[in-house]
Amino acid sequence: MYEKLIAPTKGSQVTFSAGKPIVLDDPIIPYIRGDGTGVDIWPATEKVINAAVEKAYRGKRKIHWFKVYAGDEACDLYGTYQYLPEDTLNAIKTYGIAIKGPLTTPVGGGIRSLNVALRQFFDLYACVRPCRYYPGTPSPHKTPEKLDVIVFRENTEDIYLGIEWAKDSEIGQKLISLLNDELIPATPEHKNKKIPLDSGIGIKPISKTGTQRLVRKAIEHALKLPLYKQQVTLVHKGNIMKYTEGAFRDWGYELATSEFRDVCVTERESWILSNREKDSDISAEDNARLIDPGYGSLTHEKQAKICSEVVYVLDTLWQSHGNGQWKNKIMVNDRIADSIFQQIQTRPDEYSILATMNLNGDYLSDAAAAIVGGLGMSPGANIGDNCAIFEATHGTAPKHAGLDRINPGSLILSAVMMLEYMGWQEAAELIKKGLDQAIVNRQVTYDLARLLEPPLEGPLKCSQFADAIIGHF
Repeated sequence: MYEKLIAPTKGSQVTFSAGKPIVLDDPIIPYIRGDGTGVDIWPATEKVINAAVEKAYRGKRKIHWFKVYAGDEACDLYGTYQYLPEDTLNAIKTYGIAIKGPLTTPVGGGIRSLNVALRQFFDLYACVRPCRYYPGTPSPHKTPEKLDVIVFRENTEDIYLGIEWAKDSEIGQKLISLLNDELIPATPEHKNKKIPLDSGIGIKPISKTGTQRLVRKAIEHALKLPLYKQQVTLVHKGNIMKYTEGAFRDWGYELATSEFRDVCVTERESWILSNREKDSDISAEDNARLIDPGYGSLTHEKQAKICSEVVYVLDTLWQSHGNGQWKNKIMVNDRIADSIFQQIQTRPDEYSILATMNLNGDYLSDAAAAIVGGLGMSPGANIGDNCAIFEATHGTAPKHAGLDRINPGSLILSAVMMLEYMGWQEAAELIKKGLDQAIVNRQVTYDLARLLEPPLEGPLKCSQFADAIIGHF
């Protein structure tokens, strides 16, 4: 039952089993047009999706679109400050999969961010951002084609909980006093640290549950990739923040080596196994020296711990992972956050899936997008166990709204992700092929046209870009 919406009379609901979607041939999919340039990029995207589905399945499959409202358009229909109506939430909850254009962050309303609100309401804990290069796309990077990564970013914890208190607020002052007077002095490792009284205070929670369900999604996706891309890198700043960022790394490894033991190997385990394969008589201590270059300067206690690690790995994994078997399994490793930022530029082809906490993933996904052509070519999805929302990753760009000139690539590629999530791979491949060929043939919108060498004088309109993509199916 809806206040102002009328659902399609034909079509089926998407249901979920064990976190996986069950999609029939005629799904009803709610869409949010979006604010600003949503008026341009959604019609172009819808046209491309419908054409791809029709060509791929010749009428055997069809999406029944259901328009729902959020952002400024919702306020026009439902009233002031009604940025996210109950109608919209109920429709997405009912039909399971939705797609949306960019939304304005409300000013004066009760929601910090509509995007964040949707993620939290539906517990869409995995923000998935693929970044790959389409030949011909202008890029500031010398070898953008080497980058092909997918960022799995935790979507509900870290800074996205938004728990903070302003400088000089009553509760903020109480919290600072409690920390300075009681909690910090009671924690020996913090010694004489003090929080300045004129500080704002924020809380950064990282939970084991939140970490492991994200890493599980990342590993499950890795299993679908070609063997050479089956690698999951845990990104963290655990060298500084040991009980949040460091715990994220540790809990990620724990999940990989328990729940996915048969199909995963960690980087350190691979070193230990490889050393044994090269020298069947190698001692535990010599193996330990090879996997830890600083072994000789460690205390005897730490040396013994590494030797015990070597013995344990060989005792428990040699039969299932030794003699090169580990090379056919998912590699799970970890990298410090600041290091991975430069490594995706200097050694981009060494990485495949990056599993991150919220803030690190926010920066990292945008940095990766810049290498392959910018946010206009960067899709995104927010995925939970009972719902998924696919979205353009850029803003509303209101000064371009209604001019039929903006690049719809981000939303179109998000639609590709949606089709792949639904299991409609044939339609998804058509769109990727069409987009690829349009760019190669310099049939692009103004944002890409001005960066081409030489610059393109006659860029396509947004709607014309959609037609060009379809023309290359």
